[in-house]
Amino acid sequence: GVNKISLNHHTIVGTLGRDPEIRELNNGNRVCNISVATSDTWKDKETGEKKERTEWHRVVTFNQGTIKYIEMACRKGTKVSLVGNVQTRKWTDSEGNDKYSTETVIPQFGGHFAAESPRGKSEDREADADGR
Repeated sequence: GVNKISLNHHTIVGTLGRDPEIRELNNGNRVCNISVATSDTWKDKETGEKKERTEWHRVVTFNQGTIKYIEMACRKGTKVSLVGNVQTRKWTDSEGNDKYSTETVIPQFGGHFAAESPRGKSEDREADADGR
């Protein structure tokens, strides 16, 4: 049967857990995978103790312009914000078991990606002016 893909807009503001992973595809285009951590913090009502939960988001993009920007602006620990579509892929492992993998895909159009420069916002404007 056809793989069912559920699509919706998803905004993530978080921190890169490792350096971006960029691979070249057979057609010469590149694909970029990033791993973004978002954290929730709250106070335990009983103990007053600070609790934290981290969620990891797998993010992928085939957008060549976005990949160039990620390559230039992003390292492990970079704060990023992005908008993409959540897609769940179904695949079968070597034992024949159904597996599911959920990732956020930054699309060619209608997506968004921004990295927070550690030296303030001036760098973003320069990059735009250069057309890079």
